Amino acid sequence: MKCQRYITTTLPYVNADPHLGFALEIVQADALARFWRILGHEVFFNTGTDEYGQKIEGRSREEGRDIQEYVEAHARAFKALKEKLNLSYDNFLRTTLPEHAKAAQEMWRRCNEKGDIYKKKYKGKYCVGDEMFVRESDLIEGKCPNHPNMELQEIEEENYFFKFSNYREALLEYLTRDGVIIPEWRRKEAVAFVEDGLENFSISRERERMSWGISVPDDETQVMYVWFDALTNYISTLGWPDDKNGNFKKFWEEGYIVQTAGKDQVRFQSLMWQAMLFSAGVKNTDMVFYHGFITSKGQKMSKSLGNVISPDELVARYGTDATRYLLLRHVHPFEDTDITHERLDEWYTANLVNGLGNVVARIMKMSQEHLNQYSGVNSREEIHMLDEFNFQKAMDSLWSRIQALDEKITATEPFKLIKDEPEKAKELIRELGTELLFIGRALEPFMPETAKKIHDAVVANKKPENLFPRLN
Repeated sequence: MKCQRYITTTLPYVNADPHLGFALEIVQADALARFWRILGHEVFFNTGTDEYGQKIEGRSREEGRDIQEYVEAHARAFKALKEKLNLSYDNFLRTTLPEHAKAAQEMWRRCNEKGDIYKKKYKGKYCVGDEMFVRESDLIEGKCPNHPNMELQEIEEENYFFKFSNYREALLEYLTRDGVIIPEWRRKEAVAFVEDGLENFSISRERERMSWGISVPDDETQVMYVWFDALTNYISTLGWPDDKNGNFKKFWEEGYIVQTAGKDQVRFQSLMWQAMLFSAGVKNTDMVFYHGFITSKGQKMSKSLGNVISPDELVARYGTDATRYLLLRHVHPFEDTDITHERLDEWYTANLVNGLGNVVARIMKMSQEHLNQYSGVNSREEIHMLDEFNFQKAMDSLWSRIQALDEKITATEPFKLIKDEPEKAKELIRELGTELLFIGRALEPFMPETAKKIHDAVVANKKPENLFPRLN
């Protein structure tokens, strides 16, 4: 059944250039958005940049740059991914926009009116990497599990807090809903976190200590905690709370909501954000899809280790569609994946140059030489490859069909049969072309430009230029 679908990435923090993990996330979201559009759904695809917070304020000072100039430069770098990765998003939301600040302050007011916000003095261990206080029970050898290389700060100040503990039962009920988290083991992780006990969390910072943030309503001495502010982007991008264009009603209230995020985001996206929505009286997210991390030689990518691979680097070497292919097929959709330059080169050469590219060239060369025009039919085979959110499985299935085409050419040899049995050979070539047309259509969510080139080549009955050049 056709419906309205809303999909959003997390908003990357602009304290560094785009990294491969976010490229994975946004290409996954783009593939889903394209897939749903093919099926006839009306889709709103959101992304953007998270531009407030202590890390950003600190990094701009370290570099001796004006903070507004700093966030503008990094926002441009993330916006540039649209062309580099051929993304089809509908809105790019920056948290420094006035309309977002208005929405974040309205979220605050609603939670406050519900009685879920209070002020108190607090002392605790603070992780600058996560921009949050860390519970003693969550520490591993005295370190934040997400940022073990960072020293925790002992901080004492007066902040506003959100009554997270009020939503234990509501969150446990929410987490029993079908498909609320993919993969299933992340849902169990979320349930375990709730059952372990919810501690109320700080949602503001003293302006004297951190000035770069959205003002707390009716208290100019405090700015909003970056997570409270940033999470609201998922609805501010739709025009909430005013909803003058009707997008919030259409895509959030009446649509099916999917968020994508990294595996370290479970607490923020499926618990804290959902509790805020409960408090504000706004519909909860229908599903959050969590992907794993990309590692290199068994280690998390970091500049200090010299193992970082950037999306710009991949696009420059392999091209846009090939980069999308590498991320969607060779990075596991749910688990961590180890990649190296050597593996990337091997996958590109074996599966694109010698695989898909070679098959297209062989079929279209025979078709151009032996058929006056393409006379096949559009395949009516339905495409439901991403119903399980498993990009790798869907693409493996397509590459099995590509391999089968190659094997059929080798087994039937229509290029030889054309001399003795021309009509039989031509029928074989038409069959190959019809299957190739389906493969091109099925590739559209994953490799849209390649899909178009295959479609245009088959319909025009002309061998295209080499789809995937060999590496130097």
